Amino acid sequence: MQDKRSEETPQTIRRSFGARLLRVNDMAALGVLASQEAADRFGIRSMCLSWNTERTHADGRSESSGCSPERLDSEVADARHVLLRAPNGMQAELTWVAEFRGSVVSGADWDQFLADISQKARNLLERESLAHSVRRLERAEHVQRALFAIANMASSDLDMPDMLRGIHEIVGWLMYAENFFIALYEPERDSLRFLYFVDSVDQDIFSPDWEFTASELPNSLTLAMIRSGESQMGPSEQVREALGIMRDDTLGPESEDWLGVPMNGAAGIRGAIVVQSYSPDTRYSEEDRALLNYVAQHILTALERKQAKTDLEKRVAERTQALAKAIDELQQEVSERKRGERLQRALFGIVECAAAAESMGDFYASVHGILGELLNARNFYIALVTEDGQELEFPYSVDEINPVRPRRPMANGMTEYVLGTGRALLADRTAIDALVGSGNVQRFGTRASYWLGVPLICNEHTVGVLAVQSYTPDAPFTERDQELLTFVAYHIANGLERKRAQDSLVKDNAMLEARVEERTRALAHANSDLVGQIRERERIEARLTHEAFHDALTGLPNRALLLQRLGTTLERYRKDETCKYAVLFLDLDRFKVVNDSVGHLVGDEMLKQAAMRLASACAPFMVARLGGDEFAVLVDDLPDPSLAATVAERLLRGLDDPIRVANKEMFTSASIGIAYADKHYTRAEELLRDADTAMYKAKAQGRQRYEIFDERLRAEAMQALDLEGDLRHALARREFEPHFQSIVNLQDGTVLGYEALLRWNHPTRGLLLPADFLAAAEENGSIEQIDWQMFAMACERARRLPESTYISINVSARRLRVADFDEIVLRTIANSGLNPGRVRLEVTEGALLDQPDQMRSILLRLRQAGVLVQLDDFGTGYSSLSYLHRFPIHSLKIDRSFVADLAAESSSRAVVRAIIALAASLDVEVIGEGIETPAQREMLIGLGCKIGQGFLFSQPVLIDSIC
Repeated sequence: MQDKRSEETPQTIRRSFGARLLRVNDMAALGVLASQEAADRFGIRSMCLSWNTERTHADGRSESSGCSPERLDSEVADARHVLLRAPNGMQAELTWVAEFRGSVVSGADWDQFLADISQKARNLLERESLAHSVRRLERAEHVQRALFAIANMASSDLDMPDMLRGIHEIVGWLMYAENFFIALYEPERDSLRFLYFVDSVDQDIFSPDWEFTASELPNSLTLAMIRSGESQMGPSEQVREALGIMRDDTLGPESEDWLGVPMNGAAGIRGAIVVQSYSPDTRYSEEDRALLNYVAQHILTALERKQAKTDLEKRVAERTQALAKAIDELQQEVSERKRGERLQRALFGIVECAAAAESMGDFYASVHGILGELLNARNFYIALVTEDGQELEFPYSVDEINPVRPRRPMANGMTEYVLGTGRALLADRTAIDALVGSGNVQRFGTRASYWLGVPLICNEHTVGVLAVQSYTPDAPFTERDQELLTFVAYHIANGLERKRAQDSLVKDNAMLEARVEERTRALAHANSDLVGQIRERERIEARLTHEAFHDALTGLPNRALLLQRLGTTLERYRKDETCKYAVLFLDLDRFKVVNDSVGHLVGDEMLKQAAMRLASACAPFMVARLGGDEFAVLVDDLPDPSLAATVAERLLRGLDDPIRVANKEMFTSASIGIAYADKHYTRAEELLRDADTAMYKAKAQGRQRYEIFDERLRAEAMQALDLEGDLRHALARREFEPHFQSIVNLQDGTVLGYEALLRWNHPTRGLLLPADFLAAAEENGSIEQIDWQMFAMACERARRLPESTYISINVSARRLRVADFDEIVLRTIANSGLNPGRVRLEVTEGALLDQPDQMRSILLRLRQAGVLVQLDDFGTGYSSLSYLHRFPIHSLKIDRSFVADLAAESSSRAVVRAIIALAASLDVEVIGEGIETPAQREMLIGLGCKIGQGFLFSQPVLIDSIC
């Protein structure tokens, strides 16, 4: 009967040699014998035996191998299936398929035959299972010995390269590791170091110190495996495809099989171990992967232990080196201290000699003996300059060759060289010969191999030389000898000084006694004089103090005393806000007119009398003169704010009566600004500033009044300050620009020229007219810069206007007063490329009256160069015929105030007619300004005016709107 299992049997034979669970040859031999015996005994034409062995490991992995028969050509007569198990988990699944020649064989013999075959297969399975267990135990023992070897190497004295070669050899015991490397990974820098690298095909050489960043190895298989955190196995091409990286020929050849495992430490992945095979016959199994994973952690532990040991040895070496250095320094310090002790004993000995020696000769001999213990002093002498400075004497000299050194005149020897320079000299024979050769030094006595001399200095004067010398080249002197001799010289100099002092002390005592009596008498007289001088000095100091804090002219307190008192008052208010106060800033009105008209002497006398009236009017409060005609009053006790206003009114009334000076009665008044106490004030100067601001507001309101500083004035002051800053920035950013208004023939409207009018294109406030900012520009002095910038821009842009037209530019009086004004104007016109004949300057009547001779010369030179002058706003100023005749005026412009009233019955028509007649008599061109209606135009034509300008003809526009 046919078994259904025979239809499910695979058609091809499969073998798996990787698992090695059951030896194929043993099972195949069993199948051959079984087939032969079945043919002999039962007449079976063919018989096939198939098997499948499988073993389940403790970690859940299963391994299998087997063989399946090909499908039989004829119908299968019988099929049997049996499952065999071994004690260690190995099992085998067997299937027999038999084809009979005749009828189906049955009975006990056939069953027994199949049972025998199964028993033999079972025996084979059990034998293989035992053999596998033995091999597994042998392999575990082999791995254990390898791990012990790795641990022993980590604690051995091997250096790192030798230990890594040993690890390579141990891994080679466990698996195929001809191509092997260890890489360390630095996660902080994302970089690799190839600590060990051996490869039979890739001949690249890597230093363990070389560090490769991830950007240098973007397609590294090792780096990709480390980042994945898992071991990888298989052909390098497949592993690279699994990790998603590209092939890079610079990173070595392809391998047939590649196995890499990460080394995991406590801080994460610290590196990787890689083995690879370039032979198709040599591949790695899952067992190799598990084994390398296990071994890798022990290798990492060994590397860390070895590195820790190396670091410890390095630190020990560094510490040992530091200790050795410290010992050297300590020994040097001990040596220095011993030398210092010897030096100290020597110096104490010198001091004792200086005190105990009966004569200077004994002192010198004792010093020489002490010095000889510290340095080579066999040849030693002391040279002193005589009192007249003309000769050298040698009070002490010991020399091996020249025992006697006679007194001699000053020359240019080595001793004189030290005397002249005042510095120590340490010289060998070469240096001595160089000094002699240069002519700076003359040789006296035997030529020395080494010479050391230091100056003897008393009371900052060099009085002698202390010198030692050596005649043999083996006894040199050093810088320490120089330091020692310098120190000894200091004490010898002190000894000399003391000895000289002792010699002169007796003489001085006798003189002193005589002088004491004389000085006692003089002292009594001097004490009397001193008392008088002290009193005079106190009087002078009191006067100077008064002058320092009071005005010399009026005798009032000055600014310094006011600020001092005001600071005290401000501090008191800061502590107690009930202690209120106020400051009044006062300025005499029109005082400059007095000075200019009657002179400064009269002005000073007027100030004195005004100061007396102010002091009387504001008593008991302090009034101070700040300078010129400015005064300030400190109301430091202000129970009611109205009291400050009351004081201001008293001050104004005090100046109502005339002041009589030099038989003349003069009147004056004052403008007063008041600033009250406030917690935002931190400095006295801030109060004066705000009171000054209020005073200027009073002047603007008509004078002879007072104004109180408030937030509105503060805002106006801040606005003026902001405007001043904006003016500076506007100059730098060139925000000023000319707008052009046409000047036309009144008959036919022909454009004859253009007037350049100043406009400020403010970044936030828009287009500003001159009235909005010229006063501030005049006050801060920027008007001249604005004028010159405007003049240059107008000339430059006027080049775009028609050639038949001219351009007129306003010139301020301040700019016109510049001595070389004409040269600057002509140079600016030349730089712009404009024809000077097309430029006209507009000046006011007042500008011509200041330095008229200079003005006339400037205007004449401009006229000769082709630049004409127009008189602006004629009729509003002096309107003098004399300056029209005197100055080279080409045109005059009738002020717009007269043109505006032409239509009404007023005197303006007569004035305009007179101006036109006057201009015609002097052959001066007349231009009417401010024409806004056709009636005004017709009226001017009727009066004889031919040229005009105004809004009737055009608004002031930018040059782009004209051209």
